[in-house]
Amino acid sequence: MTIATFSLTTTANVIYTSVGNTAITSLTMCNWGAGNVYANLYVVPSGQSPDTTNIALSNIAIPLSETAQMYMFSEKLLLGPGDTICANSSANTVTAITSYTSL
Repeated sequence: MTIATFSLTTTANVIYTSVGNTAITSLTMCNWGAGNVYANLYVVPSGQSPDTTNIALSNIAIPLSETAQMYMFSEKLLLGPGDTICANSSANTVTAITSYTSL
């Protein structure tokens, strides 16, 4: 398995790009800031941009000093070549950590 980390901003940015076929084994978002935040997660097919047609989780509340688990344990998110995961948050105090494996 491999890990990718990314600091979120208020703009939806790519936090992971699939090279070949991959499975997301874990995806967490940690709010290390001074207040509560809200985050969005997009699962974007290759060649598309994050928008309302590919939003997977909307306005997920992440309290101060807490971590939201988006994908864990037996859940797997399968991605093809060039597919991306994008995310943004209401404040620049969230770190996203994605664990993935090639298929």
